[in-house]
Amino acid sequence: MLDKVNLDERMSRIPDYWHPRIVGELNGQHVKLAKLHGEFTWHCHHDEDELFLVLDGSLRMELRDGTVVVEPGEFLVVPRGVEHRPVAVDEVQVLLFEPAGTLNTGDSDDPRTIAEPEWLR
Repeated sequence: MLDKVNLDERMSRIPDYWHPRIVGELNGQHVKLAKLHGEFTWHCHHDEDELFLVLDGSLRMELRDGTVVVEPGEFLVVPRGVEHRPVAVDEVQVLLFEPAGTLNTGDSDDPRTIAEPEWLR
């Protein structure tokens, strides 16, 4: 039996920021939901691309050579090897699509690293 995922319902069960939860998996990729607020750490992923789809709020993706603002209904792909820092002045809700095993803090040693994200079923 196939199970559909209601993004609003799953997002409503996330109580904290910068702690992505897995809500789906396909072809070795994880689909994750997260709430963001404040500034994250500068980091990059040497082997993985990341997709950030903004569901609610306004995400500012800082790059070493500029900034990209991503609004609801828009997404940004951060290519592997590109150093970036997500910033959310107000709460932002995002869907992330990235290879399974991708650390949320990439190559950065940060206390907010989630080594094994939990499933939110």
